[in-house]
Amino acid sequence: MSRVGKTFILVPKEVKVSKDMKNFYVTGPLGSLIQKYSYHDIKIKILKNMIYIIQINNNSNSSAMQGLYRSLFYNMIIGVTKGFEKSLEIVGIGYRAVTKSDNIMELYLGYSHNIIIKIPQEVSYKINIDKGKNTIIVLKSYDKQLLGVVASKIRSLRKPDSYKGKGIRYINEYIKMKTGKTSKST
Repeated sequence: MSRVGKTFILVPKEVKVSKDMKNFYVTGPLGSLIQKYSYHDIKIKILKNMIYIIQINNNSNSSAMQGLYRSLFYNMIIGVTKGFEKSLEIVGIGYRAVTKSDNIMELYLGYSHNIIIKIPQEVSYKINIDKGKNTIIVLKSYDKQLLGVVASKIRSLRKPDSYKGKGIRYINEYIKMKTGKTSKST
């Protein structure tokens, strides 16, 4: 039984929600989002400024879908009103990020070549470079799923090394450091 799925979603005044047989639509000040849903497992009721997700069947799959879609719809509403933000930190000497144009970022990560990434239009980014500190990339978007995919893609280009700590990591991510080899004394 999904406890998350049973709670209703409160819709702010500036947000418009609608649905059809297979899709759920949310439009707000920051943008608009569409989410497909499983109409075989759940039913959506929109009453004034509240959304209820009701499971059709009384089985575990339907209960899981109720909680899943409730969370997805809630994140869509939060996204079009407030937006989401993820921050990445580039750690390492000579590692840096540079803006080439509006949605193209160039990364210098210690490889023999520079890496050029095209950022989707829905995601905005800012690169903070302070002298003596690590470079920080701040990503913002109204689409939480897309923001997570872009941040994960950037992080995967140079994952944090567990010996030296160099690489790209999320802000406040804990990296368990390993000790290196020790010399054998005779």
